[in-house]
Formats: sequence, C-alpha cells, structure tokens
Amino acid sequence: MTLHRRAFLGVTLAAVLAAGCAAPAPTPETVGAQDFSSVLAQAQGQTVSLWMYSGDTQGNAYVDDVLTPAVAAQGVTLRRVPVADTADALARVLSERQAGVTDGSVDLVWVNGANFSTGRQAGAWLCGWAGGLPNVALTDPDDPLLASDFGVPVDGCEAPWHKAQFSLVYDAAKVPDPPTTLAGVLDWARAHPGRFTYPAPPDFTGSVFVRQVLTSVTGGGDAVPRTFDQAAYDQDAPALLSTLRDLAPSLWRGGTTYPRTGEELNQLYADGQVDMTMTYGPATLTDLVAKGTYPATTTVLPLEEGTFGNASFLALPASSGARAGAMVVANTALSPEQQAAKADPTTWGQFPVLDQARLTPAQRAPFEALPSSPVVPTYAELSRNAQAELAPAWVTALDAGWRSQVLGG
Repeated sequence: MTLHRRAFLGVTLAAVLAAGCAAPAPTPETVGAQDFSSVLAQAQGQTVSLWMYSGDTQGNAYVDDVLTPAVAAQGVTLRRVPVADTADALARVLSERQAGVTDGSVDLVWVNGANFSTGRQAGAWLCGWAGGLPNVALTDPDDPLLASDFGVPVDGCEAPWHKAQFSLVYDAAKVPDPPTTLAGVLDWARAHPGRFTYPAPPDFTGSVFVRQVLTSVTGGGDAVPRTFDQAAYDQDAPALLSTLRDLAPSLWRGGTTYPRTGEELNQLYADGQVDMTMTYGPATLTDLVAKGTYPATTTVLPLEEGTFGNASFLALPASSGARAGAMVVANTALSPEQQAAKADPTTWGQFPVLDQARLTPAQRAPFEALPSSPVVPTYAELSRNAQAELAPAWVTALDAGWRSQVLGG
C-alpha cells in the first residue's frame, strides 16, 4: 500500500509536538543489554513493521527480496510499510505514544537527522538496546558518524544501517574541465546559465546543498559550529542567502522554479536538461549508468574541501509490541552478509557501516568481491575531508531562511 503525507490517528506531527510542549520532556525508556539467545526466542513468530521512505526503488527491493528472507529464516516476519516522508512514521509513533498504546503499529523506522532528534526529545525511541546487538561489535566504537546523528548522541537508541556521502555528479562530455571546489561549481553555474540547479529545501538533497554552500561561503566546515547557535546563524546566513539569491538567475529556468525533490533533479539530469546533479547516495550511480538512465560519461565530482557525510539508522519505537523481533531485524541488517549484499550496486549500492578490520577473512570476502565502479570512487576517496553534519536546528533554520529570502526574495 502507499501512504500519503497525512496525520495518523487524527493527530498531526505538529499537533503532537505542540501538545508536548506544555509538559517537561519525557524520560526515554531505556533497556540494558540482553542475552541475544533470549531475544531470538522471544522473537519467534513476531511480525515486525519497518516503516521506511518509499521513493527508493532499489531500497524497497533490497528489503523485500534480500533482508526479509534472511529475517524469515530466524523465525521473524518482516513487513515493509512505505511512507512518502519519514515524518509520517514519526507522527504515527508520537500519536500512539500520546494515546498510551503499548502494542503499536511501528516497530522499526529508517531514520536520521531531524526525525531522530524530534523523536528523542519526545521520548519516542527505546534506548540502550542497540549496543547489545551482537553485530554492533563489528562496527568501530570510535566512528563519529555512528556515535551521533546530526550532532545528537545516539546512546543506543538506534542501530546503524549504512553510510552516505553528499556528492556532486556531472556529465564529463558536457563539463570537460570540471571545478574542484564548491565555489568553483557556483562559478561554473554562473558561466553556463540554465545548466545547473538544486532541489528546493526542505527536500533532503536540496537542504544539504544549502548547508554545503554555507560551509563554502564561511571558509570551510570548521567555521560553522555543529550545534545550532543563533548568533552564528545571524552572522553567517546573510552571506549564504545572498550568494544563493545572486545565483538564482543563472539556474535552470532562471531560478523561477526549482525541482521539488532530488528525484526530479535526477530526472532533469537524465533528460539532459542540466549537466550536474547531486546525491547523498552516490553508490547507486553505477547501476543508473549501466542501465542507460544516466549518460555513460557520468562522473562523481570530489571537492577539495570535502562534503557532508552521515549515517542512516534503524530506530525502535518504545511503543513497539515486537521489540525482540525488531532487534533481530536490526542485528541481521548489520551482518556482514547483509551489509555486503546491500553494498552491491546492482542490489542497492549503500556504503557499509562495518569496520573491515574487525571482520574475519571469510566475512571480508564478500566485500572484496564487490565489483569496482567505473563511475563512483571508493568510499575512502569520497569521504576524504568529510564534514560532520550540522545539528537539526541548523537544518530547520536554513530551510526557513531559504524559503523566505531566496524562493520568496
């Protein structure tokens, strides 16, 4: 089934949050590490509803065709619930929590960033459980992308699933001398009117592009504090918004309109209407080129100053009635077999979260057997000089500023 953006149980996300503002922030429910054999025993026969964004065709197929059978082999049924926006899943969790539901309809959510932060503030997520998953031992405990989610400490409230690196993409046949910095990309756009654009925030891809421009105009990623600071916003946002206003006439259709989503921008690129696109999931480009969706001359454009990187997670709502089954799903998704399968560009092409140094030779073998890509550099190259993501409050403020002063200006 397809779920449209709407309120669940008659309560919108905004209404639930507004209702919670009058009361102190709830204490999140926390569980300690459990013997996983007991978790497996409790999970037998449970059905786990995984609510996830439906717009990624490869991601849907991976969950249905690869992850679901692996979970079924352990006695758990996985049911993928598609949503048009992750906020829809959070709205359901919060409304059920407000209603005192203890056997809720959401057992796992594919989440990161603002939705995770909002859920933490509302006490929506079960915490402490993720660190007890056996396969978490195969990740690097010092990996900053896994320890915090857009600056919010994870604290065992979600299990890592895969990594992402924001990347610009261009057609080398049309951009024979590509720029190497984001400032250079903006200069190229001005010199080639109509051949570049970006999605309108709050689209996820358009939003990260705006943040990337912010770090460029302020002198680099370290110049912007990770946590939101109103004084820093007041100091830095004017240069950002002025840059984007000045850029607008050089964009596709003169900046009078913007793609609404990353998918719309990708289609403009595929149709040859623009010469660049952008993505937080560059590993998927290999398959898009192989299928002829993108030109054979499609190339990733690493930037000298680096780009934003993050990780996606699976969060377990405290209202879930299938906690044990959800833990089995999250642990299975972290297994070397599943991480390698998901990394295959013909399957999904997502960067793994496992620390290769912690794997046995047999566990590393599937990763080593993955085909090299003629389109996408290695994750090590893509993540060189990677910048940690800004806190969700930055995202909200910058999106609002863009809409009022760039789109509305």
